[in-house]
Amino acid sequence: MLLLSRLYSYSSDKFFRFLKSEYFSDAFEPELVFSLQEKSEDSVPDATITQEGFKLVVETKMSDWFYSDQLMRHLKSFKDEKTKALITIAPELMAEKKKSDFEKELKKYNALQEFPVIHVNTTFEILAEAIRSVLDERDYEMQDVLDDYLNYCYNDSLIVISDSWKWMRVQLAGTTFKFNMAKDLYYDNIDRGFRAHDYLGLYTGKSVRAIGKITDIVTTGREGTGALTYTVEKGKLTNEMKEKIACAIADGKNYGYELKATRYFFVESFFETDYKKDTSYAPRGSRIFDLTQILGMDTLPPVSEIAEELKTKTWS
Repeated sequence: MLLLSRLYSYSSDKFFRFLKSEYFSDAFEPELVFSLQEKSEDSVPDATITQEGFKLVVETKMSDWFYSDQLMRHLKSFKDEKTKALITIAPELMAEKKKSDFEKELKKYNALQEFPVIHVNTTFEILAEAIRSVLDERDYEMQDVLDDYLNYCYNDSLIVISDSWKWMRVQLAGTTFKFNMAKDLYYDNIDRGFRAHDYLGLYTGKSVRAIGKITDIVTTGREGTGALTYTVEKGKLTNEMKEKIACAIADGKNYGYELKATRYFFVESFFETDYKKDTSYAPRGSRIFDLTQILGMDTLPPVSEIAEELKTKTWS
């Protein structure tokens, strides 16, 4: 609710675009309507500006524990609004039979209503992607809010990690690009949220210039004595990786970076590519891409081949 309220406060236009997006299957038309010479019962005013009533009722679960009797009781929350939506949100979509059984009851209920209730079953991740789709690159404030939301969802296991194999996360790597390529390593702030992904792309000079497949992820911190601590999030920590982290800390000082609470992404190898951005302005922060959609493939080839294929593509 905080995410949605922040979106509305940031831009009511983008909030309504979200409601009218594919997320709601174009079921919503919640916008101001301007009319001239609209006849009322006893007069014809010069103009009217109206907004149709609408109401969203949201039910969230930590898993697919939705029950028809509870959802049917929620319908009492609606009054005479023209547009009504019951949104059920969980880390996973409702089982088909459970959803079908509830929507059969909902259909009977709607048969007695002037304005029906639509049911939108979704996940925390799909909600985030639907909001991201209405934001622009320069919506910096909302992009940060969305990152915080995703970070919260990942930390609390509200997003199911099952398809990381097809996602590439693109990171800005202007000043550190040569180091990243030489060490097959990228580092980032430990507090930055991200969705699970197996591939890492490095952006500099208006293009994704390198891609690598992630093998290990390690976070570091500092004890009270100043000693470096390591936490393995993926893979296995080796002495060679510790040496690379030490090199990154030393190299970062050249750019004014003080690497304390940091997350390190190790890849098998970075392969050069040229996945050009064909619009102005560099992306702010990270971007996530579905490689299967970009390449038009159901399965992905070796990273070296992905790098070659990306050279023939562009993105906005």
